[in-house]
Formats: sequence, C-alpha cells, structure tokens
Amino acid sequence: MNADLLNYYEAIEKASADMLAAARTGNWDEVVKLEGACVLLISQLKAAATHSQLAGGETQLKTRIMQRILLNDAEIRHLAEPWLEDLDHVLQGKSRLVH
Repeated sequence: MNADLLNYYEAIEKASADMLAAARTGNWDEVVKLEGACVLLISQLKAAATHSQLAGGETQLKTRIMQRILLNDAEIRHLAEPWLEDLDHVLQGKSRLVH
C-alpha cells in the first residue's frame, strides 16, 4: 500500500514537470489542464493516505519529490507573472496591446 502513496507523489511530480514544460512554451491552456489533473491526484493521495503511511526511507523520498514539486511550482509562478500582469491590465481596460 505504501508504494501506492509514492506512486501518487511521483504522478504529481510528473504533472508538475509537465506544467513547467508547458509554461516554458507559453501554453497556459495546457498548464491549466494539468493543474486540474494535479488537484485530482492530490485528492486521491489524501484519501489513500488515510489508510496507509510511508516508512522512514519512503518519507525521505517523498521529501525529495516534494522539493522538486515546489521548485517546479516556483518557476511556473515566475513564468506566469508577466502573463498575469497583462491579464490584470486587460481587465482594468489598460491593455498594452497595440491593435
């Protein structure tokens, strides 16, 4: 059962890496789609964690996976900042786009 928990963490890490790859190419629709997949995986992980726990070595692996997920998330947020600023300007009627 513990392997199942690690599989969830690894699947979330993979989805976050895919989100980062999409963000790097500016494919924000794909980022949003993958974010939805992460939400589902996290929900499934929470449910599975109520029935099982990780052993010592597995906890260390989980920590390394979580660190990579957090690094991916930080870079995605950094890449999204200009896009979010542009969106904010558009919503405020101050579009910087030239037509």
